[in-house]
Amino acid sequence: MLETSPATLNDVTQRLVEQLRNHPKRVVFTEGEDIRVIKVAARFVALEAVSPILLGNSQRIKALAAEHNIPMNFIRVIDPKTSSDLPLFLKRALNMARYRDNPQLVNEETITRPHCFGAMMVQYGHADAIVGGNQAIPAYYFRSLLQNIKPNNKDARIFGVTMLVAPHFPLLGDRPLFLADTGLIPHPDVSQLSNIAIETGKLALHFLGRTPQIAMLSHSTKGSSNTQEAQKIAAATALAQNQVLEELLDLHIDGELQADVAIDPVAAETKLPDAVSRLGADVLVFPNLDAAHISVKLLQHLAGAQNYGQLILGLSRPAAQVPRTASIETLFGTTAAVAVEAIKYHQLHPDSDF
Repeated sequence: MLETSPATLNDVTQRLVEQLRNHPKRVVFTEGEDIRVIKVAARFVALEAVSPILLGNSQRIKALAAEHNIPMNFIRVIDPKTSSDLPLFLKRALNMARYRDNPQLVNEETITRPHCFGAMMVQYGHADAIVGGNQAIPAYYFRSLLQNIKPNNKDARIFGVTMLVAPHFPLLGDRPLFLADTGLIPHPDVSQLSNIAIETGKLALHFLGRTPQIAMLSHSTKGSSNTQEAQKIAAATALAQNQVLEELLDLHIDGELQADVAIDPVAAETKLPDAVSRLGADVLVFPNLDAAHISVKLLQHLAGAQNYGQLILGLSRPAAQVPRTASIETLFGTTAAVAVEAIKYHQLHPDSDF
C-alpha cells in the first residue's frame, strides 16, 4: 500500500507539504518511466500538495503503474515526441540557438529529449519546477538545464545545495542543515565561495523563516592555520559579510571555521573563548567540491542522515537533481523542497521574470 498519510512524514517534509497544500505547484519529472517517480507522484496527489507531470512513453508509464497497483489519477503524462508544445519549443530553441551562434545543434530530436523538454517547460512557464537525474548521468542533466534555462545573471555559476535531515542528531533536532556546493564547482574561488554563501543563505532563510547561521568551513578557525586555503576562506567570508551589510540581508555569516566550531556551541566556546554564545550553523559552505560531496555521502551512509536534493541554484527557475541511487524518500523530499522554492521564487529573486 502506498504511504500517503501525514504520519509518514518527518518534521521537515511535514512543514513543506503543509505549505504546498496551500500553494500547490506543478513539478515536471524528466524521467517518468521509473517506479520511484510514479510512487512519489501518486503520494503527492494523495496529499494534494503537488501537481506532477511525468515525461516519457505514456503506455510504459501507465503499465508500470498498473503493475504496482498505483493510481494515476491527476498525474499528467507527456511524451515529448507527440506533445502539442513541441513546435513551439522547437521554434524557441532555434531562436535561442541563433543568439548563441549554434543553430545547427538544435533539432526536433534534441528538443524531445526529456531533460531538454522538461527544462523548456519550466523556462516558459508550463511547469513551476523540474526534478531529474534519477536515471541519468549528472553531467547530461546539468547540461540540459544550462542550455535551456536562463541563468540568474550573466555572471552566475550554478551550484548544488543538499539539505540534510537527521532528527536523531542532537545538534540538529527537527531542523534541516544546508550543505553547499555539493555537486558542481570543483574549486570555487573567493568570489564564488562568497556567492555560494549568500545564495544558500537566502534559500535557508525562506525555508527556516529566521536568520540563518552560515559557516564558511576550513581546516582552520580564525587564523589557527595560516595556509593559503584558510586565507581564501577568510577572504570569502569578508566579501560575503560586506555584501550582507551593503544589501541589508538577513543573514549571519562567519568564518573561517572548523566543522566542530560551526555546528557545536560547546566546541565553539572551547576554541573561541572570547566569543559570545553561538548558535549551531544552519548552512555549511565547503572549501571545495571534494569536501562537500564526501561529507554528504558519509553523513548519509554511515550516520543515517536523510538527504534531499541537490537543489540547483544560479538558474532563473527552480530545479533539482537527484542521484541515480535516490530512495523514494529522497525523491519525495527533494520534490517537496524544490516545489516550496517555487512558492518563494519571487521573493528569492525579485528581478527574475518568473
